[in-house]
Amino acid sequence: MAAPIQSGADALVMDGKDHVATAIRDLQAGTTVTCMKQGELFRLEVAEAIPFGHKIAILPIPAGTSVRKYGEVIGRATVDIAQGAHVHVHNVEGIRGRGDVKAAEHVSGKGGNPA
Repeated sequence: MAAPIQSGADALVMDGKDHVATAIRDLQAGTTVTCMKQGELFRLEVAEAIPFGHKIAILPIPAGTSVRKYGEVIGRATVDIAQGAHVHVHNVEGIRGRGDVKAAEHVSGKGGNPA
């Protein structure tokens, strides 16, 4: 069962392995927001506007990294993504159901281009 949303959180991290948090309100560039990860609050500067329900990088994500949300790989970073940046289709490619990427790469998080 999910933990209740704590008052004062602007974005939630669903799993301790995640690279992203989900915005629970519209986030404005240049503001500092409060995120919750495993019951702990931490602060993060927003690099660009992030709409409600979208993802914000909670740490730098190098290009080629298998990006995690809900503890699961949701895609691969196509460019370096800075901490506080909007994480969406413009910088993450979906990899589920792709025949050109081996399932083991999804789980290991190694990513990279297939041979």
